[in-house]
Amino acid sequence: MKNKEIQEKRIKNYFVEATREILKGEGLQAVSVRNVADRAGYSYATLYNYFKDINELIFVCVSDFQEECKIFVAGKSSKKTKGTERLKASVLAYIHYFVEYPGIFDLFYLAKPTGAGINSAALHLIAKSLDDVCEEDWNYCIRENLIPAENIENLKSQLRFSVTGMLLFYMNRRYPETHDEFLLQVKKQMDTIIKN
Repeated sequence: MKNKEIQEKRIKNYFVEATREILKGEGLQAVSVRNVADRAGYSYATLYNYFKDINELIFVCVSDFQEECKIFVAGKSSKKTKGTERLKASVLAYIHYFVEYPGIFDLFYLAKPTGAGINSAALHLIAKSLDDVCEEDWNYCIRENLIPAENIENLKSQLRFSVTGMLLFYMNRRYPETHDEFLLQVKKQMDTIIKN
């Protein structure tokens, strides 16, 4: 790699890291070209040398957060038995990720896709986020005839909406009031959706 390429990659990474920090700490509403550039230590005009616009930069961050979430989930669920047991463990790990990083939860599930912010590619990535972290186990369940293949898409949809809804209530209304109660409700929902 040439020095110029290394420098470009480094500067681009400064902008990405600055945006990630703002998104995690302050949320999407605090992301602007000027805020990102200030945090990165460059002029706002420099940002446009590396990114088409702020939406492209936010998409890169959403992709990074999704990859970070996958790694987090894999680390928490890897010792579980493949199939429904690991699927449930993956869902719980997914939930823990967003409870641990509420700024990312806000970006994924509360930020409105208007104006500067989340483009359609990012929305698609977010919509398939839970499916993505569980994909290996869904496929395993099909291969091993643990769940009929014709039921998978419906189950994915039920799980996606249940988990998102429960997270919304817990993160924003503190319902149920305790984390333990919340996890108990999540487990009951998962057991209902993914019958043993």
